[in-house]
Amino acid sequence: MPTQDRERLPTEQLLLLWAARRSGALDALLESAGTPADVAETADVTLHAARVTVGALEAMGFLERVGTEYEITNRALGFLAKRDVRSIGRLPHALDLLDLSTELPETMATGSSPERPPNWTRNRLGAHAATDEADVRACVTAAVREYPGTPPARVLDVAGGSGVYAREFVARGFDVTLVDDRETVDVVSPLLAPTSVDLVATDLPSLAALGSDGASSPVEQVDLVFGVDVLRRFAARENESLVAETADVLAPGGTLVLADVFDGQRADAAETVRIAVEALATGDGGLYDERTVRAWFEDAGLVDVAVRSVPGTDRRAVVGHVPTGSE
Repeated sequence: MPTQDRERLPTEQLLLLWAARRSGALDALLESAGTPADVAETADVTLHAARVTVGALEAMGFLERVGTEYEITNRALGFLAKRDVRSIGRLPHALDLLDLSTELPETMATGSSPERPPNWTRNRLGAHAATDEADVRACVTAAVREYPGTPPARVLDVAGGSGVYAREFVARGFDVTLVDDRETVDVVSPLLAPTSVDLVATDLPSLAALGSDGASSPVEQVDLVFGVDVLRRFAARENESLVAETADVLAPGGTLVLADVFDGQRADAAETVRIAVEALATGDGGLYDERTVRAWFEDAGLVDVAVRSVPGTDRRAVVGHVPTGSE
């Protein structure tokens, strides 16, 4: 089974890992270095720094001593294994975000998006694949409760990433199409091939490819459009357009459910700050308030728009329906 490291490290440990990766010490250990002296020579760091790094990584469970040398453990495989994103876990993406965060002063001064670290997409999908199973079930349950029909129904998972939510819908008897950008679809298609999940690549946030003749599985209309943490990825105008396009894809009586963390959720202040800073560091997206998102739903012609908490998570779901008699 793939290894999924779901643990969130304390700041000091995350910084140590980031420094080890940035300096080359981590690569040295992953490739061949077995002692602090080897690390110091290969990565061109001081012997003292190498000893501290190796000792810390051993204490954190990334290395183990075998005889006179150190070897990597299964916990470190996420830094090596990139083919199966389920083996990557959360840490590589956390380090990527830390990389971008160190560039924040320049990003804030210029307004230019920083260059993404290598393996950005695969690491992001690795973190997505490591989403807590309880969160996945809670978000899917919240969506299913809002949909007035019963399976089998057609679900569109917007920006579905690794497919963790799509798999949960399939397990509950739904027919699911996952739509995401081309790079993401190419990465996850081997993982989802054994499942009944259909994949469509499009230039997010546009959904134009869904009904095109060139799509591998053209989608005309669906009963439920679902997305988690989608809105935070895009600018306001892009989100407004995305909501309108999802409304067009929905069949009469269909339901749109978008779950996210919204600006002004005082009970989740730490999470809202984290999302806002991440958006600033990446140069993409942002944090939106519920009133703004409700307006996007209503402007798209959706009715009975409501905002509800997703029990057991820090997210809230904005819900809207296509009128039954619409065409």
